[in-house]
Amino acid sequence: MSLAQLHYTSADGDKTGEDGGTAARFAAVDPSIPGSVLTEAGSLLAYEPPRGIPDHLTDADLRGLPQALSFSVLSDGSRLLARTVAVRCARSSAVGFHAHAVHLPAGTQLPGGMLPLTACRSGRWAAVVPARPLPDPLAAPPAAIGHEAREREALNDFAVSRGPWLAGVLADLRRLHGPGAPERVVLVERHSADVARWLALAGYALPDGLAEGLTFTTYTRRPREAAQRVVGVLPEDAAELADSGLCVHVCGGRRPEGPVGDVWAQTAARVWRGRAPELFGEAAALPGEPFAAGPLAVTALCAGIALGTQERAAAADWAAQRPYALDGKRTQQLVEALTAPGVDDRSGPEFDAAGRLFAALDGRSPATATAPLAAMLVTEAVRGGNGSLELPGRTAFSGPEGAAVAEVLGPEIRTELGGTGLGLDVSRTVQLLRVARLLEVDCAALLPGVVDRLAPALLPGGAAAQGAPGWAAALLELMDEQFDVRTALLGALDRIAPHDPAAVEGLLARVPLPFTGSQALAHLRMCAGAPEARSGCGDDRVAALQRIVRAGGVSPFGEPLVLRTAVGLVWGAEAPTPAEARLLLEAATSDAHRAAGTWPRLVAAALEAGAADAEAPELAHELLRGFPRETGGRVRSALQLLAFAREVRSGAAEPAWAERVRELRAQAEPVEAGVLGQACDAVAGRLLAPERPDEELYALVHSGDEELIGAYARAARDDGVRARLAAVPGYAADCFTLWTAHPHAGRVWGEAAAGLLEEVLRPVVRGLTADRVTAVEEAVGRSGSSGRAEAFRAWHRQERGTLGRLSRRLAGRVRRG
Repeated sequence: MSLAQLHYTSADGDKTGEDGGTAARFAAVDPSIPGSVLTEAGSLLAYEPPRGIPDHLTDADLRGLPQALSFSVLSDGSRLLARTVAVRCARSSAVGFHAHAVHLPAGTQLPGGMLPLTACRSGRWAAVVPARPLPDPLAAPPAAIGHEAREREALNDFAVSRGPWLAGVLADLRRLHGPGAPERVVLVERHSADVARWLALAGYALPDGLAEGLTFTTYTRRPREAAQRVVGVLPEDAAELADSGLCVHVCGGRRPEGPVGDVWAQTAARVWRGRAPELFGEAAALPGEPFAAGPLAVTALCAGIALGTQERAAAADWAAQRPYALDGKRTQQLVEALTAPGVDDRSGPEFDAAGRLFAALDGRSPATATAPLAAMLVTEAVRGGNGSLELPGRTAFSGPEGAAVAEVLGPEIRTELGGTGLGLDVSRTVQLLRVARLLEVDCAALLPGVVDRLAPALLPGGAAAQGAPGWAAALLELMDEQFDVRTALLGALDRIAPHDPAAVEGLLARVPLPFTGSQALAHLRMCAGAPEARSGCGDDRVAALQRIVRAGGVSPFGEPLVLRTAVGLVWGAEAPTPAEARLLLEAATSDAHRAAGTWPRLVAAALEAGAADAEAPELAHELLRGFPRETGGRVRSALQLLAFAREVRSGAAEPAWAERVRELRAQAEPVEAGVLGQACDAVAGRLLAPERPDEELYALVHSGDEELIGAYARAARDDGVRARLAAVPGYAADCFTLWTAHPHAGRVWGEAAAGLLEEVLRPVVRGLTADRVTAVEEAVGRSGSSGRAEAFRAWHRQERGTLGRLSRRLAGRVRRG
């Protein structure tokens, strides 16, 4: 292969260009290079000397000016590899430049697979225009500098000197090859040769195929306008880049702060600081995606280079996914590196990765090779508290290594399992129980206490996390491994269920605990079957309760607590309706409810019912009969108010209704609105009946009780009362007489009677025919003196708002009569 070359210079002329500098020209060009390439090459090869250089420079000063080693991609896909240096113009003292470049057509590479950044660092680029204007093609790019060992050692020294910036620069170079890549990476160095060294470091570290396509220039005065992806600038040109949006690395300045967040870059930086660039080639031979940290981390660890926790985790993860990729020697080296003593920065993800690696190697590698991993994992499980750690199998500790670990960790396990607060940390407790079995540590005497603390912590809202718990898989494995733990834990949860069935149901919905075996576990089975039972019964909650009880397989008469569990699963914190409570009381005797502790739910059903619920008084009567010792104080008086309402409606109530209501109400304070409403409404309903007890009515009128009189006024506005007023003249006459006969009964009755006369009786009478009104008038007259009939006629004729005067006149006429 031959490479076309060109020379571009301003060193042999003194013409002035538009920018004030010396005009440049192509002094020698291979004829195979298209003119379009030359058009683009001029701007890529042009050179601006640094700011502030003197007009007259010595040869030594010229050699100290930065060189622009560059590799650029042109619009036609071809590439230009070049070196541009400052030189003295032939006819003046001005600083000019000379650029020597080779042209690579699209799709071609440098001979021998040489990287452009390696070729650029050659010491044999031409610094003068050749004698021939049409230079011959080159068989190869300018040869690289000799003394490869010395050059590599110099690179190692440079990498160590730039240690704080290595990971950040390599991370940004990696980002150039991925989505969301930055526009360009700017390297700020005082010497362009150091930028070239950065590029050499990148050439070793970047994966194959990526380093050869990286465009760069080691020096430019205008980094914002540069056509390359990696550009070098002097410190004086970096100040204007503060807000440019470019990735700028001021190397050699203040050390960067904070983590890089790129595990591959961190690993590559550690390899360079370890002076082992040959490891990049070894890692490239291992399977893995470009920029995968795992192969490089494994190679570094096997070579004895110390890595951080993220890099070690990446190595363990990679090896766990490809245990076949390493031979026995390298596997042993990797395990030794991961388990090396004295490492104090191991993190949870690293231990998790180590657990996965052990699982992958178990049975594939000799137990002696994996024993250090097993020992490290169980030690971390006991001492580090990593509850999600994947534990090794029992076969890992079948030899003397297991006995040695058990001797060290056994006392620590027993001490912690005996602690009072351990069960609150579910993952930790489960892990310690599993490790105890793994190492055959005897903890049987501690198990009851551990389980009693562990079981409540599993429930939603307890110490365990909400949602799908991370400890679920480990818990199920523990129960599968250890029959005694499963028996004790299920028994503890079954004992908890009657007291908090909703929480136990929530646990079973999240974690499918095993119910197989000889244990009855009636409460757990009820909690597990509750969702299906409720969905299959629709709105019939009593039927759902019966199905849930059947799921437990135990009768409430034999085990009353199943009744408590079932009630909690169906009604939760709510009270049943009075109708449901009566069915519950009928389905299970008062003795069963007393033993189950569910009788307060039945009482709440009665007391929380509305004033119109006809089942509440019946329920109260049954509760007073079934729980005479349990219901006392305020609750008993409230139930008696409800039962009194039942007696009033059935006609079994003893005399002095108003007094009885007031007495029970005082004893039941604070009385529920529905309870008081039942009693007052029952009294009002009876006193509005055609055959009312006059003495009870008189007592109500003169009681001044707002609740009783208010209930009477509400009941009198019922449609049934209005219909009776319109249909029965005697009933209308009786109501008129009552509502006008007690003007001095007090404010409460006076306002209620006035409202009933104007809002109930008057609209009814106005709607009657003349003969029906006459019939009412006659009935009023028959009920007392002729003055009442006259008062009714006057009332019928008058407008609203004169009730007070009418009442006083009626009272006077009645007294005179």
